[in-house]
Amino acid sequence: MALFRIDRRTELSCGEAWRRLTDWPRHSGSVPLTRITVTTPAPTGVGTVFVARTGIGRLAFEDPMEVVAWEPPGAQRPGHCRMVKRGRVVTGWAEIEVRPDPSGTGARLVWREELRVRPLPRALDALIAPAGRLVFGRALTAVLTG
Repeated sequence: MALFRIDRRTELSCGEAWRRLTDWPRHSGSVPLTRITVTTPAPTGVGTVFVARTGIGRLAFEDPMEVVAWEPPGAQRPGHCRMVKRGRVVTGWAEIEVRPDPSGTGARLVWREELRVRPLPRALDALIAPAGRLVFGRALTAVLTG
């Protein structure tokens, strides 16, 4: 599996950064050729399922994910969310952590992801990790600033 980590700092408060990062459909505009649909009722929490559909027409695949850990940031604790990828093509997990920046303003966030793209040989994991870091890094920037 390809493992990658993205660290970001934002001027947004922890609460606002968390809100934007866990607004799953908001990610649709920031990941190329991808539309995200939440398939369970609001609000988001453990058990929430959403599906990222990536591609065009018949050349598309679905990446269903389920939230398995959900703890929004509080006054004295970081926020943490873990999703498990349950697709036929993409498997693995992703985690989001949001905490106050030590400077006293803004927030720090960490996105960790481990993914496996089933049709691809494991030898390509060394290429998938930097590609994932690039794509998801751009997506995080867009979600936080858009």
